[in-house]
Amino acid sequence: MTGLALYGHAFSSYTWKALIPLYANGTDFEFRDVDPGHADGPANSEFVQSVHPAGKFPVLIDGDAVIVEATAIVEHLQVHHCDTAPLIPNNSATAAQVRMLDRVFDNYVMGSAQRVVNAFIADPDNPDPAEVQAGKVGLLRAYRWIEQRFDDLPLRPHVSLVTCAAAPALFYGDWVERIPGDCPEVADYRAELLALPAVSRCVEGARAYRHYFPLGAPDRD
Repeated sequence: MTGLALYGHAFSSYTWKALIPLYANGTDFEFRDVDPGHADGPANSEFVQSVHPAGKFPVLIDGDAVIVEATAIVEHLQVHHCDTAPLIPNNSATAAQVRMLDRVFDNYVMGSAQRVVNAFIADPDNPDPAEVQAGKVGLLRAYRWIEQRFDDLPLRPHVSLVTCAAAPALFYGDWVERIPGDCPEVADYRAELLALPAVSRCVEGARAYRHYFPLGAPDRD
């Protein structure tokens, strides 16, 4: 294997997480689309199935290295392909806080949103109300946790591992359950993230796939 290639889908939040640092650092790479409508989509999807323990994307190929899981991909890019946009702080204590936030955004913002999405995928006409409620409650709790600690968290500078996790999580999370009025810092942070060139590029690259969103994509963003 040679070169740098990312297997993923333009509408996937975790693919965004890997794309953001690549875009931010101007890294030369090939995007290998797994969408079934893409000419190479079936073959790319088959490759992902063969190298990931659960057959999930994104998957990064860097020469002979195969990196699975979006957080690990960002960590790999920090070590091997980081230029103007550092992804992990040099200070160990701050780095630990950044990694903590990465898990918060993945598990409790994106994870909660995904519960609702999965309920609609399973039964679009009658999604499991308990799953929908649990996902939305989880989102609101996560938003308020971030809001209450906003000034004490290493949410900046951009683009860091936090940005890579927070941007797609807040983008899609807000589609599932709007960031409430008592979380103005979180709402402003989402807008700030979406204005970043690397994030905006992901938003625009995914625009054609909005009909995939099982709840119905809102007419905004």
